[in-house]
Amino acid sequence: MLSRITMIFGAAFVAASFPVAVFANDGTRGLQAGGAIAVTPKFEGSKDYEIRGFPIVAPAGSGGAPDAGPVQFRGVDDIRFRVVNFLGLEMGPLAGYRFGRDENDADRLIGLGDVDGGLVVGAYAAFNFGAFKPFVSYHHQVTGDDSGGLVRFGAETRMPLAMGIALTVVAGASYATEEYNDAYFTVTDAQALTSVAHLAAYDAEAGIKDVYLSLGTDIPLSDVWSLKLGGRYARLLGDAADSPIVETENQFSGVVGLTYKFSVPR
Repeated sequence: MLSRITMIFGAAFVAASFPVAVFANDGTRGLQAGGAIAVTPKFEGSKDYEIRGFPIVAPAGSGGAPDAGPVQFRGVDDIRFRVVNFLGLEMGPLAGYRFGRDENDADRLIGLGDVDGGLVVGAYAAFNFGAFKPFVSYHHQVTGDDSGGLVRFGAETRMPLAMGIALTVVAGASYATEEYNDAYFTVTDAQALTSVAHLAAYDAEAGIKDVYLSLGTDIPLSDVWSLKLGGRYARLLGDAADSPIVETENQFSGVVGLTYKFSVPR
């Protein structure tokens, strides 16, 4: 089941590292389709990684203006729909998916039970200061297990590298509600008794969960082919970092993709 969900939402994850836009030319809409390979931790706090293949289906980028359209992809749980765009202020709802955790992902998790993923809804606001854009967003899971909400805040910018190539840099932090940290970092007394790894009971409170830095670029290989490169580093902090579930506070991920651009009638 998890693998099927991963395939469905893989496009959104891949697009997270490559801000893209919806654009129209002569009554058409640009799309990009292709595939990618991503390397991610097996679970939040894992020291082991897994490789997954994803399809990419997303609006095609317009090159110089990655946020020109109303739909913006920032992550699996962060697909933004801009409904307000006034004097630099952006606001709108967001949606996506939060992957859960399977106790079979690692020996350390056996006996803790599964955490079901589900649909995420929320909202975001950002303000454009030229190439510099601070933002704040809220993400709450509304189906599956009640794993609470996340507040993300930070800023992003684009740095031109060469003709037609720019590096998108995003830096920020995540605040986790008590429900989120309970789901992913708390070990209850009952779980401590059933833990195969003999984890001690632990109560994770709400607070700053991590700080992160992500880099992404879209390299045009021709008029229709593009190479996608992205990477993300997150450092777990506070109660999340201190959880006995966590094997390492350093969390890395990376993705390489290839897409073909085409147009369809609007």
